[in-house]
Amino acid sequence: MSELFDAIDALVASRSPLPPPAERKRLRQAHGLTLEEVAATLEVRRATVGAWESGKTEPRPPQREPYAHLLKRLAQLYPSPTAATRNGTPPTTPAEVTPAAPSAPTEAASSAAAAAVTAPVPAPAAPPPSPAAAPRPARGSRRHGAPRAAAANSPAPQGSGPYAHGPLLILDADDEQQVTGYGTGGLLLDVPARSLPALVEWALAEARVGAQKLHASGKDADPLLVLTAAACERYGLPAVLSDAERSAGRLPEGHKVIKLLERAGWKLTRRGLGPWARIYRPVTGGRRQCVQLCIPSWNALDDRSWGHAAKLEPAELARVLGVYAHRVMTPVGSSAVSGLELMTALNPPTRASEPDQDGKRHSEHRPGSLGTQALDPAPCEAVDGHPVLAHLPRFHIRGPEERLFEEAYDWARDLTDTECMQSHLVGIDVNLAFGAAANGAVVGLDAPPEHVTRPVFDPAVPGSWLVDLSHVDLSRVKVAKQWRDLEGGLLPSPFTPTGEQPEGPAWYATPTVAYAVELGYDVTPAEAWVRPRSGRFLDGWYKRLRDAYVATMADLGVAEKLPPGEFLEAMDGYKGRDPELGIVVDAVKMTVKGGIGKLQEKARGGGWVPGQAWPALARPTWRPDIRAAVISRARINMHRKMVALAAATGRYPVAVLSDCAVYTADGPSPLDVLPYDQDGKTVPGSFRLGVSPGMVKHEGTQDVLWGVGVLEQLAAEGKVANLARYIKTGEVTARDTGE
Repeated sequence: MSELFDAIDALVASRSPLPPPAERKRLRQAHGLTLEEVAATLEVRRATVGAWESGKTEPRPPQREPYAHLLKRLAQLYPSPTAATRNGTPPTTPAEVTPAAPSAPTEAASSAAAAAVTAPVPAPAAPPPSPAAAPRPARGSRRHGAPRAAAANSPAPQGSGPYAHGPLLILDADDEQQVTGYGTGGLLLDVPARSLPALVEWALAEARVGAQKLHASGKDADPLLVLTAAACERYGLPAVLSDAERSAGRLPEGHKVIKLLERAGWKLTRRGLGPWARIYRPVTGGRRQCVQLCIPSWNALDDRSWGHAAKLEPAELARVLGVYAHRVMTPVGSSAVSGLELMTALNPPTRASEPDQDGKRHSEHRPGSLGTQALDPAPCEAVDGHPVLAHLPRFHIRGPEERLFEEAYDWARDLTDTECMQSHLVGIDVNLAFGAAANGAVVGLDAPPEHVTRPVFDPAVPGSWLVDLSHVDLSRVKVAKQWRDLEGGLLPSPFTPTGEQPEGPAWYATPTVAYAVELGYDVTPAEAWVRPRSGRFLDGWYKRLRDAYVATMADLGVAEKLPPGEFLEAMDGYKGRDPELGIVVDAVKMTVKGGIGKLQEKARGGGWVPGQAWPALARPTWRPDIRAAVISRARINMHRKMVALAAATGRYPVAVLSDCAVYTADGPSPLDVLPYDQDGKTVPGSFRLGVSPGMVKHEGTQDVLWGVGVLEQLAAEGKVANLARYIKTGEVTARDTGE
């Protein structure tokens, strides 16, 4: 008899009711499930689930009943917006999004509806949610998004604005060549475009993607479309570049997709259709038409800056790039390019003038900016091969008396006998060292440098100074305006990147010469290139990046103003709490470093000849003098802290690499190096543990015996080992040993 009841149950299950095919797909995507996950659970092929969702086939026993059960559970979590409205209850939306009341359809709304684009948008009175606040999807699955209505003629949300759907979309295509756009906050959009030109048109006319300008005199951010490998194939692009294309950094000019764009009246910038591409039409009627493309499978998201971001699912990648766009800016290229563009976005070169007699406004120079014209550097500031040095012999090597050489530290020394008796080597690293150095930096603005002979040094004037600093004695210096005696030879010189004492006149940036005066020594420059028109051009840039870094670290559980012990505990494994936000932290740090580096971008490409200009020189932001000033300040800040610690405790670094210093200690913690009293105070002017830029964190700890072994190993090969380079992992690579 039981077999008979089982047979009846099976017969009923074979006809388990199912929602319409479109609703099946909506429910799966709402919960962030992939076709592969559903197929693996039901033990069928991926294409089978896709066919169920398209209506081509219907599920059959034994999969029909569990599939119906899955959809029933999902429908309880994500009821259909139309069904919920019919029942008199509001539709379910993500917790962080508050839907606005619908308004009468507008022309733009009707256009968007035709593309089946529907998503909840915050009400005007509510502040925009931070993308980081959205729940993080489980690894290997897509985050559930806002419900998508399958019906057409959906009105635009009231008060949504032109960028209601956020700064960017990640576009992915399924087996049926249907393209879905994944936005921030779990947003999902149907993308109707069937070609790349149509996609660009849709992004500008209907997608409502972009971001408001960061400065009143700036411009809005262009929509960013990130194409997965599947989306590339859908739009006629290769999933990966060939070796020749990768070497060129772009598709060849005759590619069929480029021809399609040209026929539709679209243009590409000089970098062409590569990993980062800008597709635009000339401005007409004051209306800017430009869309940014990012293609991760073409190595657009360099793992040095973006870690494993290129391997993320579309919804996860939308969260990572969305947090970055929300807190820094919509990325427009590598982290270095974005860092440079952020400077201009926050400090635009022009502004609208007051109305003239006809009531018209014109573009005029904005005070405090770098202006619109590129400037030649002083000869001492120019990199080798620059046109201002074309008169020099081809193989001429410039020494310190001809060339400004402000770079970060790379210095190390042997351990003393006392240091060898201690047990540990502890590395401490300065947070956003170059960012902290940019804060408050006075730099030249929009006027060329002026040459002066036998000038009187003025620390308030930015420039480059030819001066002899070899007389500065680091064994006796002023610390907090008091003369202090230090052990000679245990500190690097602050005047050279190698830490070696200068031997005669050399070119230095203003902060370096000012530090010599601070240490208590007179300076007498022989000549200088100075920039009287100056300002704190980078202050806003620093604040934007600082806030992004601190906010993201807080999301990872590392807050400001934590006591030293709690800070070190919070930093332990902080990236593992949310790996996606860990990517954002690294991207912010690389934006700082890369942005400063781009101020002195060198020539690239095999066709360049020394003495000829290269494209970067046409930018007003090609400013090696600003880069030199920031790096000078970073190195000086590092030295000032080391001097303060040595004067108070007798501790000296054994190695310094850029923003990392290594000390010996009797314990493995930075607290064994840095003295803190019961009130949480440490040596004034020295290193302080904390998350804020300019403060330090733990870089790594190794045994002293390990350090001695590394020094002996590389010394035997005729190399100088900088222990700060290996302190984090303890690994010495084959490249370092020459194997």
